Amino acid sequence: MVLLTVDWVVISSLATAVGTLVLAVATFSAVRSSNRSARIAEVALQEQRRPLLAPSRLEDPKQKIMFMEGNWISASGGHAAVEHVDDIVYLAISLRNVGSGMAVCQGWVVRTGLPLGNPTHLPLEEFRLQSRDLYVPAGDIGMWQGALRHPDDRVRAEVVNAITTGELISIQLMYSDQVGLQRTISQFSLTPANDSWLVGLNRHWYLDWNGPRPENLMLAATEVIRRDQEAASERRAHVSDGEAASDASESTRGAHDRS
Repeated sequence: MVLLTVDWVVISSLATAVGTLVLAVATFSAVRSSNRSARIAEVALQEQRRPLLAPSRLEDPKQKIMFMEGNWISASGGHAAVEHVDDIVYLAISLRNVGSGMAVCQGWVVRTGLPLGNPTHLPLEEFRLQSRDLYVPAGDIGMWQGALRHPDDRVRAEVVNAITTGELISIQLMYSDQVGLQRTISQFSLTPANDSWLVGLNRHWYLDWNGPRPENLMLAATEVIRRDQEAASERRAHVSDGEAASDASESTRGAHDRS
């Protein structure tokens, strides 16, 4: 007859180990769930203070702002002000903050024309820092201002030429929330119309977040538009060549009939 002896010390150690493992798994799950809840709460808090700038409405009141030279400039709702005075280019946009948090302007960059072929914003090192604190309250209107003063600035010369010829001007504004986070870049287009400049909105980029649309989707959409434009151009060229050949054939036939 075989007698089995029970080593209660070993059993107790195993039971303790199993209990510790179960407690560790439970603690890990709780911590993971807590971290997930914390991230969700953080995102919700950020959304509560996220700014988003857009052109003001046409019915919004006219706003005016002064530059350091003492020159005042004004813009009606939905419009921008573009002036070339004493070799200085003054720019201003009437804005509305459609987001839920205060918008604080940080920098800007201006170019002539609308860079439709490039769905990404310009490099951050090309942005000009905002020397004056400009705030746009949530759900309210405000104004952005910028000036090009250096006589050797190539961009200033291009903008002066655009003002003279009535060419479209693009401005990318970089701004943040009231604590300097959630940096956003919005691209605005200034279109000359009847001695004024209408403001359009083209694109938003979140610098600290993947959104509102990923760059790969924007690149794909841009590629589709480019292919459509090429196909339309080829079709117009084909139709034009066909009409030219038809006109030449009719002329030849008419000449033979007269002879």
